[in-house]
Amino acid sequence: MGRMHIILDDITKIKADAIVNAANNTLLGGGGVDGAIHRAAGSELLEECRKLNGCETGRAKITKGYNLPAKYVIHTVGPVWHGGNDNEDQLLAACYRNSLELAIENGIKTIAFPSISTGVYRFPVRRAAKIALGEIFRFLNGNSSIDKVVMVCFDEKTMEAYVEALDEIEEKRR
Repeated sequence: MGRMHIILDDITKIKADAIVNAANNTLLGGGGVDGAIHRAAGSELLEECRKLNGCETGRAKITKGYNLPAKYVIHTVGPVWHGGNDNEDQLLAACYRNSLELAIENGIKTIAFPSISTGVYRFPVRRAAKIALGEIFRFLNGNSSIDKVVMVCFDEKTMEAYVEALDEIEEKRR
């Protein structure tokens, strides 16, 4: 496992330099992880997000963490699933890559991700897990400045998909 960890938990409770928010294009809060992060961080997060003028799908922007245990929140906008023929895989991979690049630019050593786009955006969780972990491992293999990446799964089904994807990746590396 090394620098990559998969856990079942509430991302708003994670102590890390940064947590990643699966945001919508406005960055002004929403449902799921996005709403939970905004509620836990407090109104200052919304105020800072208003100044960011939204975010394109696949991109990432950073704010302070305010009332969260994490110092920063990296907001990334995952793709809505339209059947797989609308660049969804590439956009999802870009969310992880751009979030990690932003983490390095800001001296972040520990980062926690949710399963981006697998809730209301309906991205198939097993497919998303393979893309997410593949992108994270590619990034970690080429970069030593991040000490720890945690994939925070919100339910057993999601955790199972990420553990299976991790097992597949480790099997290929043998």
